[in-house]
Amino acid sequence: MDAERIIAYFSMEIGLDVDIPTYSGGLGILAGDTVRAAADLSVPMVAVTLLHRKGYFHQRLEADGGQREEPVEWAIDDSLEELNQRVTVTVEQRTVQVRAWKLDVTGVGGFSVPAYFLETDLEENTPEDRKLTDHLYGGDDRYRLSQEIVLGFGGLRMLRALGHNAIERFHMNEGHSSFLTLALLDERLATRGTSEITQDDVEAVRRQCIFTTHTPVPAGHDRFSIDLADRVLGHHAVSELRKLCCFENDLNMTYLALNLSRYINGVAKRHGEVARHLFATYSIDAITNGVHAAMWTSPPFADLFDAAIPGWRGDSFSLRYALGIPGEKVWQAHLEAKRRLLRQASRRSNAGMDLDILTIGVARRMTAYKRPDLIFQDVERLRRIRASAGPLQILFAGKAHPRDEHGKDLIRRIHRMRDALGDAVRVAFLPNYDIELGRLLTAGVDLWLNTPQPPLEASGTSGMKAALNGVPSLSVLDGWWLEGCIEGVTGWAIGERDQDRVADSAACATALYDKLEHVVMPMFYEERTRYIDVMRHAIALNGSFFNTHRMVQQYVVNAYL
Repeated sequence: MDAERIIAYFSMEIGLDVDIPTYSGGLGILAGDTVRAAADLSVPMVAVTLLHRKGYFHQRLEADGGQREEPVEWAIDDSLEELNQRVTVTVEQRTVQVRAWKLDVTGVGGFSVPAYFLETDLEENTPEDRKLTDHLYGGDDRYRLSQEIVLGFGGLRMLRALGHNAIERFHMNEGHSSFLTLALLDERLATRGTSEITQDDVEAVRRQCIFTTHTPVPAGHDRFSIDLADRVLGHHAVSELRKLCCFENDLNMTYLALNLSRYINGVAKRHGEVARHLFATYSIDAITNGVHAAMWTSPPFADLFDAAIPGWRGDSFSLRYALGIPGEKVWQAHLEAKRRLLRQASRRSNAGMDLDILTIGVARRMTAYKRPDLIFQDVERLRRIRASAGPLQILFAGKAHPRDEHGKDLIRRIHRMRDALGDAVRVAFLPNYDIELGRLLTAGVDLWLNTPQPPLEASGTSGMKAALNGVPSLSVLDGWWLEGCIEGVTGWAIGERDQDRVADSAACATALYDKLEHVVMPMFYEERTRYIDVMRHAIALNGSFFNTHRMVQQYVVNAYL
């Protein structure tokens, strides 16, 4: 069908449109931005993911912040094109039919990257198997393992059924798609007419594969018991493949990808270092994540860039010329983006936010290591900052995984702090964080706050989106911010580069309060021209570099070629 497609990009989730809820957060949004950039740059790529009919989940919040998860309802036919091809995978010795839906992602120059969404909701399958692809990150270990069989084995077979036979590189975005490597081994063995795997077979597959690991957090590395894997996988007899995919007596999807990839990378320089410590026997590079500039730039700033920097949509590096845009124009574009956000915030939360008040954005997956509630470590200190430095308001958003009770408690705690602070510091939690809300938040707040526990923030990308809209970050020096922070120029650091100190929540909160009270707020309220200068540098230095045009070009040079 398309002999020129030579790169296949596999990801359990890809976030391409708010109306296609096949993503949960950062990993899926990064995947979507990667596909968009590949289309802009005419990279001969095809993308493979799963179609989640029930999405991740729709978040509803009770008055006290209790999270309720509901299935997402969306019109698949309105967004995707059903394809006729069918392939099969084997799950627990059952033959499961797989079909694909297609979305062409077209770049700024007209080049398109096809994205294929796989699912098992077909009449030929058992009722149980029809639901295998319904929920992203749902169900138990058997359900997750079955999904990963569909993605890895089904994905390769679907590509072949669609005529993609010239692919030279297979890029696995996280370990969820690692069964792709076993599917490639199967393909090679079938060609040779044997069932015996040789070292030459392993090396041949390794030469084709690229693996990006996204987190040092154990929950991000899927592992399954050998007994379960043997039962679900069937003929592969995982116990016989122990050297390739087993670690600590489990089938470990990360180790399967590590052992069968020619190029491995982390997603920021610091994360590359952490990954090399975690997986000490492997050669691991680093390519820092980015975001798709045209996707995440708000309409007011897009209009401003169109006038001042023609061609920026196809050349993200040209955003460095934002330093030449007059400060008053930057501020006016920012005020319009802020109005859009606050109107939406009022509709969603009845918060009554004020356009003239310094507004902080805190939006991420609600989980313990990201510490989204750190700013409430000392509520009385927050009150004193309000009295000494000026008014302050904070907007939160984010979902907790349905099985993460601590993450759900964080949302309830933020609601309690909102009630405790009252009008002293206005706080609102905006429900159902998705692409649409993410675009509003990263463009409309005055300051982006990120307080993860180092070194667990592999990269982070929300602050990059904020930078494109002239929103500076106030963040812990971890992930991408170690590379993006020029103190007082592109934003501000919380604490020093001593990660042991900022890992201590009390010390980190004190550093946050000090920087907010004595540096950021005085500049915002009393030296607005200087604050706008920081905004321009955020665009020119960080927006022009931390984008997926640069990132994909690095993958092409370092990994694909």
